[in-house]
Amino acid sequence: MKKIILLIVSVVFFVSCKDSEADKKAILPESNAKINNVSIIIDESMWAGELGDSIRKKFAAPVDGLPQEEPLFTLNQYPTKIFEGFVRKSRNIVIVQKSDKTGYSHKVNQFAKPQQVFYVFGKNNAEILTVLEQRSAEIISKIKAGDIIENQVRLKKAAVSDDKVRAKFGVGLTLGFGYKYDMVEDDFLWIRKQFNNGASYNSVLVYEVPFETIEKDNNIVNNIVQMRDSIGKKFIHGTLPNTWMITEPAYAPYLFETTVAGRKTYLTKGTWDLKNDFMAGPFVNYAIKDEKNNRYLILEGFTFHPSKSKRDLVFELEAIIQSVKFLK
Repeated sequence: MKKIILLIVSVVFFVSCKDSEADKKAILPESNAKINNVSIIIDESMWAGELGDSIRKKFAAPVDGLPQEEPLFTLNQYPTKIFEGFVRKSRNIVIVQKSDKTGYSHKVNQFAKPQQVFYVFGKNNAEILTVLEQRSAEIISKIKAGDIIENQVRLKKAAVSDDKVRAKFGVGLTLGFGYKYDMVEDDFLWIRKQFNNGASYNSVLVYEVPFETIEKDNNIVNNIVQMRDSIGKKFIHGTLPNTWMITEPAYAPYLFETTVAGRKTYLTKGTWDLKNDFMAGPFVNYAIKDEKNNRYLILEGFTFHPSKSKRDLVFELEAIIQSVKFLK
């Protein structure tokens, strides 16, 4: 009889705990902050010294491929004593503090949702610096991945139809509010969102090429540049005669290997120019190897936003591109 009573009490306790956890998750407030913003919780004495310098060097490093220097993240520093209220609702939080132990932890949806909280702690500044050296790349990667997802969520709230992308290339894309089909050809799509009364815009290009276009030799980045320039000459023209988009010849683009939609991908970041004109801006080109369909699917984003920040515009393009879903 005692065993039965104990079992019932255990079950009730287990269910109560589960309900309590569910209730906690249900009442979490919505997180806040712009994309690519990080709240750094650290006392002033550490922020003003070597620790603060290390954090700024890593988390505010220049973004690859932008024509002007812009930081990876916008950092907002708060001392530990005011870590409450709206600060706790920040979507990305890095807490740096002294402790009787040294280490690192990562919490999801601790004070709000969606949210990532990273704890970096040590017995002294030197130990904290060591943890930062070991963990900063991981933290940056998780923040960027989380903000890509958050950007996609925001895009979905007012998404426009990707029917032409699906029909022509067999993939789906999350295209946010304002994106319109600017050019529709049998083997090419140009999708554009204009702002500032048409003086600036974000663009997404969709096309495909055979394997040999990218893999004809070991110089992958040169092959991608040649591909981009041929597409630019064929489709992306300026308002003046004899003008078309090319890859900025003075600087070699950055090339990375990554994975998109479970497929090997070459990611190229650099600057585009308009030949015989003065327009320019950043681009990101994803060459996704689609072995099932015997092709590289090319998804490219480029921005024209003269004299203004371009980091978040390019990040939106990356969120769109990384939303790709292969339908066949």
